[in-house]
Amino acid sequence: MADQPLLAESALGWSIFACVLLVILAFCWVYIRKFQSRQESEVVSTITAICALAIALITSALLPVDIFLVSFMKYPNGTYKEWASNNETRGQIEDTVLYGYYTLYSIILFCVFLWIPFVYFYYEERDDDNVNRCSQVKNALKYTVGFTIVCVALLLIGAFVPLEPPPGRNSTQWEKVQYLFEELGSSHGLTALSFSISSLTLIGMLAVITYTAYGMSVLPLNLIKGTRSVMYERLENTEDIDDVEHQIEKLKSKCKDGRPLSSRDRHSLQELEDKLQVLQRRGRHLEVAERNCCTKVGSALRPFKILLGIFFILVALLFTVALFISNLDKALHSAGISSGFIIFGTNLTNPLNELLLALQPVFPLDYILITVITMYFVVTSMAGIRNMGIWFFWIRLYKIRPKKTRPQALLFLCMILLLIVLHTSYMIYSLAPQYVMYGSQKYLVQMPSAGSTSGNATLGTTRTCDADAPEDQCTVTRSYLFLHKFWFFSTIYYFGNWAFIGAFLIGLVVSCCRGKKSVIEGEVEADDSDLSDDEYVH
Repeated sequence: MADQPLLAESALGWSIFACVLLVILAFCWVYIRKFQSRQESEVVSTITAICALAIALITSALLPVDIFLVSFMKYPNGTYKEWASNNETRGQIEDTVLYGYYTLYSIILFCVFLWIPFVYFYYEERDDDNVNRCSQVKNALKYTVGFTIVCVALLLIGAFVPLEPPPGRNSTQWEKVQYLFEELGSSHGLTALSFSISSLTLIGMLAVITYTAYGMSVLPLNLIKGTRSVMYERLENTEDIDDVEHQIEKLKSKCKDGRPLSSRDRHSLQELEDKLQVLQRRGRHLEVAERNCCTKVGSALRPFKILLGIFFILVALLFTVALFISNLDKALHSAGISSGFIIFGTNLTNPLNELLLALQPVFPLDYILITVITMYFVVTSMAGIRNMGIWFFWIRLYKIRPKKTRPQALLFLCMILLLIVLHTSYMIYSLAPQYVMYGSQKYLVQMPSAGSTSGNATLGTTRTCDADAPEDQCTVTRSYLFLHKFWFFSTIYYFGNWAFIGAFLIGLVVSCCRGKKSVIEGEVEADDSDLSDDEYVH
C-alpha cells in the first residue's frame, strides 16, 4: 500500500513535467520559425536549432521536479511520509532525478561540442553550387574534432580533480594512481560531468552579463515607450527621399557639359544612390506596415503593452534586489573566497525566496513561478541578443531579425541561449538559495517541555531545513550538488552576480536615454538585397 502514494506523487510531478515539455517544444518551433530566413532556410539547421533550444529549456524544467520530489517526501510537521520513510526508497527517487540530469547534461555536451559545431561548419563550408557535399562533411568534421578534444579534456580534468585530501608524501606511485581511479569510480562520473557543465556555465555567465542584463532593461522600456507613428515616419522618409534626389541631381548636373566627375564626386554619388535605394525600400515597408492589421491591433493594445512593460521592469527590479540581498548575505556570512562564498540557508530576508517557500506546498504554483522565471530570463536574453546582435569581442558576426536570420546565426543564437539557460540554474539558486537547496522541507526537533515537572517530557517543534539539520532529516536537491561541486566555480559565479547587477543598471540608463523604435525596426538594412523585399511586399 505504501507504493501507491509513491507512484501517485511521482506521477504527478512527472506528468506536469511532460506538459511543460510539450509547451517548450511548441515555443521553440514557433520562435525558430519566426526568425529564420525564408530564402536560406535549411531543414537540418532548423531541426538542430529547435532541439538545442528545447533541451536547454527542458533541463531548467527539471529543477522544479527535483525540488518537488525532495519536498513532498515529508509532511508539513517535519516527519517523513510512509512511502518515504525508507532510506532505500528515498535513494531510488533521488537516483531518478540524478539520471535525468545525467542524461540532459550529456545531451547538452553533445550539442555544444559535436552536433551544433558540425552543422554550423557544414553550412559555412557549403559551396554556391551545392555539389561537393563530401568535401563539406570532411571540412566540418575537421573543425568539429577540435571541439571534441576540448570536451574530452574537460571530462578528464573533471574526472581526476581530487575532492578529498590526496595520499601523503610517503605513499608509493601506485597508491597515488590507485587513489585517482578510486576518486573517478566513487563519483560515478558525476565530478567529470559537473566540471564540464560548470565550465560551460562560465561562458553562459558571460552571455548572461552581456545579453540578459541588457535585455531585462531594454524589453520593458521598449514596451512602455512603444514605436514611432507610421504616418510620421512615412512623411519623414518622403522628405529624406526628396532631399537625397535633389543632391543626386545636383551632382549629375556637374557633368552635363561632358566633363567627368571627380573621384570624390563619384564616391559621393554612389553613396547617395545607395542611400536612396534604402530609403525607397524603407518607404515600401512603411506602406505595408501602415496597411497591416497587426500594426492597428498593436495600437489598440497600447495600454496593455504599457502595463506589461511596467510589470516586466518591476520583475527585473525584484530580481536585482533579490540577487543583491543574496550576494550581500554571502559576503557577510560565508567563509569567503576559499569556500566559494557558499552559505547554507538565508540570514537576510530574501523576498523571492520567501515567496517560493510560501507557494511550494501548492505544487503547481511554485512550478509555474519557476517556469515563468526561467522563461523570463530566456525572453529577456532573446531581446538582448536581438537588439545587440551576435558579437565576438568588437566584431559583429550576425544580426537577429524576424524572417531574415541566417541558419548559422540561428545556431549561434541557440548555442548562446543554451549556455544562458545553463547559468539560469545558478541564477535561480542565487535568487532563492534556500528554496533551491531544500524546497519546503522541515524537520522535527524534540525540545524539553517548559511546563512539565518531570525531566523526561519533551515538546516537538518544526524547523526549516538548513545546514544545522541532521543529515537523515533533510534531503538536498541534486541540482545543488551539480552547482557546488567545485568551490572555485562558485567563487567566479559570485563575482559574476555583481557584474550582472552592474550591467543591468548600465543597460537601464542606456535604454532610458534612447528614443522610440521604428515600427519596422530591423526590417530594412543597408546590406540587404532587394530580393529580401519579396518576403514582405506582394
